[in-house]
Amino acid sequence: MHITRFNRGASVLALTMMLGSAPAFAQEAATPSSGLEDIVVTAQKRAENVQQVPIAISAVNADFLKARDISSIDQLGSIAPNMKIERAPSNKTITQIAIRGSVTINPSITWEPAVGLYVDGVYIAKAQGSIFDIADLERVEVLRGPQGTLYGRNTLAGAVNLVTKKPSGELGGSAEITYGNFDYWKAKAVLDLPQMGIFSAKLSGQIQKRDGFTRIDPVTGFTPPQIKDTNDLDNQSFMVQLRAAPTENLTLDYAYDYTNYNQRPDYAQLYQVNRNGGPGDIFDPNAAALPGVPGSGYSGIPLYLFANKDRQSTGSIDGDVYEKTRTQGHALTATLDLGSATLKSISAYRKLKFNDNLDLDGSPLDIALTQRNTKYRSFSQEFQISGATLDDRLKYVAGVYYFKDKAETDNPQSFFFHTANYDSFYGSHTEAYAAYAQVDFSVTDKLVLTGGLRYNHEKKDIKRFLALNGGTPFIDVDYGEVPDAKYNNLSPAATIRYEITDRVNVYARYAKGFKSGGYNGETNEVAAPTAACPSGATEVCFPYKPEKVDSYEIGFKSRMLDNKLQLNVAAFWDEHKDIQLAVFRGSGAAASVVENAGAARIRGVELEAMARPAEFLTVNASFAILDAKYKSFIDAGQQVANNRAFPHTPKYSASIGVDWKVTEGDWGKFNLVSDLNYVDKYYTYPYALRAPGASDQTAQTTLSQGRTIVNLRGVVSDVPLGGVNAQFSLWVKNLFKENNPTNFIDFGPSFGGLTVAYYPDPRTYGITAGVRF
Repeated sequence: MHITRFNRGASVLALTMMLGSAPAFAQEAATPSSGLEDIVVTAQKRAENVQQVPIAISAVNADFLKARDISSIDQLGSIAPNMKIERAPSNKTITQIAIRGSVTINPSITWEPAVGLYVDGVYIAKAQGSIFDIADLERVEVLRGPQGTLYGRNTLAGAVNLVTKKPSGELGGSAEITYGNFDYWKAKAVLDLPQMGIFSAKLSGQIQKRDGFTRIDPVTGFTPPQIKDTNDLDNQSFMVQLRAAPTENLTLDYAYDYTNYNQRPDYAQLYQVNRNGGPGDIFDPNAAALPGVPGSGYSGIPLYLFANKDRQSTGSIDGDVYEKTRTQGHALTATLDLGSATLKSISAYRKLKFNDNLDLDGSPLDIALTQRNTKYRSFSQEFQISGATLDDRLKYVAGVYYFKDKAETDNPQSFFFHTANYDSFYGSHTEAYAAYAQVDFSVTDKLVLTGGLRYNHEKKDIKRFLALNGGTPFIDVDYGEVPDAKYNNLSPAATIRYEITDRVNVYARYAKGFKSGGYNGETNEVAAPTAACPSGATEVCFPYKPEKVDSYEIGFKSRMLDNKLQLNVAAFWDEHKDIQLAVFRGSGAAASVVENAGAARIRGVELEAMARPAEFLTVNASFAILDAKYKSFIDAGQQVANNRAFPHTPKYSASIGVDWKVTEGDWGKFNLVSDLNYVDKYYTYPYALRAPGASDQTAQTTLSQGRTIVNLRGVVSDVPLGGVNAQFSLWVKNLFKENNPTNFIDFGPSFGGLTVAYYPDPRTYGITAGVRF
């Protein structure tokens, strides 16, 4: 008998909310009472109901990820309030992850991120190569606020856990193919093999290819381009997972992941040059030279002809551009269940090869060309023990951790028609040790106290070489020529959690965060040699300090209305010290200086809600307020706290999402999924808010006006087809063609105010068809 059910009562509500965004909590299947199910996370190194974890945590599960075709970190920017993820300027495989106002702007391989990224408990240490594909994710967890006790250094702002689906030991899988505009196609497959003896295995992977979003055309009278388009897509990724269960209480999980990109980067659109007539405005025909000052005034280079603040679908560049990234990872996790305790070992080795070639002036003129040829490898080993005692009143987790890496980048640069050619190289080694413990003690059935402490020790060295046109190096420092930078840190955390009812609890938390210091491998700042710094490169001889934060947080978590509404609220107050800020300067080689700016206060409120008013309708929403203020900012010996911008800190952000089960029957079911994500305006560099001169560098030049992105997807699923279930979907991303720039590079007044902008992906649409068995 054929039965079709159409949910008329949902139509008005769903259509009015059809412009929505990724939820702050996991999308879950309905319980028999049509309520919300619990979701289990491992944020605190053990399995727990997400609503019982006394920290600000957001989680999404496999159904949510599949419904939105999410398989990489850059697609997760709206799943948690006060989290913003951008692609780094000119790159498609490097992230800038900002949580609660903390972010690392510079993607250099010697820099440390402010947010820790983990795949199945393995730390992904660098921003370069951090965008990679995982075809079969089980869950994503976002922990906001310092996570130094259980996760360690460089989780100053929070941590993101990517959890993969493990082999099930039963035959099953899926396959799908996608086609869209810009000649986009993708093939993805997952194969879970039946258990053979003590072994289970799973294979997963995907291939993607797409034409470029920006067409590159020749301009009469200028150097013809070497490519036809840029911002294309060409990647392959796969994962092999093996599970062995030699005994009932011992599990061994091995995983190998591989991702390869061979594509062209985002287009660096020339946004503006200084046109104020000043002597430093070298691209302005009205700029007059100062008598006796070589290089002042108009250079004769008509770069201004190509500047445009409106998004362009065509452009012209004079050189080839590319971005080639290959990441590989091996991980072995051994878990031994002893009944009252669980022992775990996580061993990992990762390797990255990254090569790019960038035309950074966005014009057919040979003004700014850079390359980065990076090699990186890391090894980590962690041992954990977790368990419970005193009739489960005391729960604990403890461990030791070791990490070692080596990073090197060859960074040749060429400017002004190859008249200034820089030979630039930098590298570093890091070795870190840590020991940690956390205890939860149930004072009563409703009151739980949590205390934790982590000790970190690390050391770093540096190598830096910089020379111009093959001449005598400005900087030539090899490994071991300057003392190692060494850091010791204690990161405590304390939490009080009180359960008002079995579905409502409140908590208060204090935690300290620690972001590693180090040497600025990119520096081009050279001073007169001294006894303490014979090379004269002060940022090589003297490392910048770690950044630290004292974080205070209160929260409320609840399930209400017969388990149909989930409402969580968190408020935080963070006190930062020795904030690490990268200030990009276009004088000489293109590089950033590092400033431990001083101190800041960042506070905010975060609200997350999920409701299932009826079995056919799920609504998710989040809203966040962020208020950041420098308490001290010393620049060139001057206190400028009231005249500096906070980068990547939008005051407001919000999201709303709807999943509507429109109709279902023997033929399958039809769902509509909609997402809206709003981000308020934000600065992208910590530059001056106000400057005395019209051509001086200011944060206003690189102010993003924010964005509103709307995605829609219609899905027909569970269609019986020859013994398998088929699924078909039509989708559109960036429905309303959001065109505000998301990121910039500002070369500064010494480079004529040359500024390039980077825009969100244009509207894309397509169809996906697949089967599951």
